[in-house]
Amino acid sequence: MAKQIITLTVNGDEHELAVAPYQTLLEVLRDELDLIGTKRGCTAGSCGVCTVNGEQGEAVLSCCTLAVDWNGRSVTTVEGVQEGTELHPIQKKFLEHGAVQCGFCTPGLVMSAKALLDVNTSPTERDINEAMAGAICRCTGHIKVKIAIREAAKALREREGAG
Repeated sequence: MAKQIITLTVNGDEHELAVAPYQTLLEVLRDELDLIGTKRGCTAGSCGVCTVNGEQGEAVLSCCTLAVDWNGRSVTTVEGVQEGTELHPIQKKFLEHGAVQCGFCTPGLVMSAKALLDVNTSPTERDINEAMAGAICRCTGHIKVKIAIREAAKALREREGAG
């Protein structure tokens, strides 16, 4: 099949890419743009390790999303979460609370948490559970992840109050 030229903005940088109609966003990010923070797991949308954030901040399973559908759109990967030279509060709290363990699922967990906290810095336990339902971590069992999310929410609220 013939490749199609698309324009994709990733982490604020615009890229013009030739992609096959069947290539997933995950494949383009990892294989074409060398952004390997987004992981390849189940490739069926069940594990959440491929999660990136769409232009509205929504969590997107990049393994189930065709790259051609993102023509002219923006996406943020875990490489784009850091704020300048500073880790984002979510990243800091994941590290502080040991929510990283082996690290394989961490990028997807961070992106799912960011999608939640970008719209709700006072999430309930239910909100956190719902946001993280599609993200699997076999090492932490989500206990440390949920602590990190609550602490990141607190840090973000404090930052909002200071600004």
